[in-house]
Amino acid sequence: MIANVIRHVVFRGRVQGVGFRDFVLEEAAQQGLEGWVRNRADRVSVEAVFSGPGDVVATVIEVCRMGPPAARVDALDQRDGTTQELALGQPGSFVRVPTL
Repeated sequence: MIANVIRHVVFRGRVQGVGFRDFVLEEAAQQGLEGWVRNRADRVSVEAVFSGPGDVVATVIEVCRMGPPAARVDALDQRDGTTQELALGQPGSFVRVPTL
């Protein structure tokens, strides 16, 4: 059995105004992950917290690195997330939360 993990990720590049959040939301929800995604106020990054089996989380992050056709991810920073960060979303689902 693969252990569940929480990963906090910031995607930087052309990721706002190009359907990137919807792409992340759809990919994570299709894989049954819990967490959230949001734009950041800097206008060049999107932040997400993913929770679920470690291999599935890693795969979704790599798919999101590619993004939808209009997006371009120039940099990706990730670290272990916390239960407090995960709690910004809705338990049991993957949602969009307000811009930080």
